[in-house]
Amino acid sequence: MVALEIVQLKTSAMENFSYLIYCPQTREGAVVDPSMRPQLVLAEAARREVTVHLLLNTHGHQDHIKGNGDILAAGDIKLAAHPDAIPDADIQLAEGMQLPIGNSSVTVMDTPGHAPGSVVFVTTDAIISGDTLFVSRCGRADLPGSDVRQLYTSLQRLKKLPPATRVYPGHDYGPLPHSTIAWELEHNEFIKCPDLESFIALRMG
Repeated sequence: MVALEIVQLKTSAMENFSYLIYCPQTREGAVVDPSMRPQLVLAEAARREVTVHLLLNTHGHQDHIKGNGDILAAGDIKLAAHPDAIPDADIQLAEGMQLPIGNSSVTVMDTPGHAPGSVVFVTTDAIISGDTLFVSRCGRADLPGSDVRQLYTSLQRLKKLPPATRVYPGHDYGPLPHSTIAWELEHNEFIKCPDLESFIALRMG
């Protein structure tokens, strides 16, 4: 399977990252979480001669999905999101679903905790982790619909991915714009928590 290209773009005053992911062979692509400045993502797609067919949302918070309308208006583009995040999405995401992008695909990992319907998108060698996992941190668990126990379980799943897996987060909150699972295992105190109780104390303290 072809490795997808991942382009990281800063798209809000809240340090949001949006992503353009595409197949380098077919130039078919997807936008992930267009945030407040969707025009930046569309301009990057045009510059790279990428045709966008999918719009993917990691979760339903407004700072991630506010630009959805502009992306969907730009072509024949389907919206894909978990039903607990966006009930009327064209494609209802679920654990293990594969979404084709050119000669490759992304796989959906169900990662609730930060928000209802939070998902992570997994490629051959990377994840787009939304607000579940940040570089050196993790998402909040004190918001409406959050569940700190579910977030702990989701992080336990992510830490079992191959160490070389690149991590592309939903916000620029860490010392690096992106990292790897190996880096997180060494530096992220939330990932390193030995049990649920210590994680709750750290995340909710």
